[in-house]
Amino acid sequence: MLNERAREINAFIQRHRKEQGSAPTIREIGTRFQIRSTNGVRYYLKMLEDAGYIHRSRKISRGIGPAAGSRPTGIPLLGRIAAGEPILAEQSAGETLEMGDMFGQTDELFALQVRGDSMINAGILEGDYVIVRRQETARAGEIVVALIEDEATVKRYQPRRGHVELVAENPSYAPIVVDPDSSFRVLGTVRGVVRTV
Repeated sequence: MLNERAREINAFIQRHRKEQGSAPTIREIGTRFQIRSTNGVRYYLKMLEDAGYIHRSRKISRGIGPAAGSRPTGIPLLGRIAAGEPILAEQSAGETLEMGDMFGQTDELFALQVRGDSMINAGILEGDYVIVRRQETARAGEIVVALIEDEATVKRYQPRRGHVELVAENPSYAPIVVDPDSSFRVLGTVRGVVRTV
C-alpha cells in the first residue's frame, strides 16, 4: 500500500500530465514536495512503479507515463445511502465515478448516493454523491458513513460519555443515539460531495 506522500506525488504527476500535456521532471517533483535529493524523488517513483501506478523511461527527461494496464482512477459506486431515516445498506457493483483527478489515488475511497434531507445544513442534498474515505475511526464532529445493525446512514459523529450520537444537519431530525450494545461501526469519513445540476 502506498503512503500518503507517494499518493500525493502520483496525484501531482497525473494532474501535471493532464494540465501540461507531459509529466513533470524529477527536479520539478522535488521542488513541489520540498525533496532536496533527486534520489529521494526516485525512491517514491520506484514505489509508484513497483505498485503499478506509473512506468518510467529513464532515458527521457519527462519519461513518467501511465503503467500498461494501469489501475482505474474511478471511485467505486457502491450504492445509495440514507440521509433521513437509516435504510438497509445495498451494494451495486461495476459502476465508478471518475474522480481520480480531484481526490488523487482512489484505493481507500468509495462513493454513495444520498437519499433524504437530514444533512442539508452541511451542504449534502438528496441526489448528491458523498465521497468517503474507508476507515473505522473518526474524530468528533466529522461526517461519517456508519452502519447500525444492517442499516447505513450519513451523519455527524459525536462520541458522548458511554454512547455515540449520530447527529443530523437538519433541525427536523433528532440525533440517533447508538446503544453501546448495538452492532455499530464507522465505515468511513466523508471527504467530499459531488452534485450534478
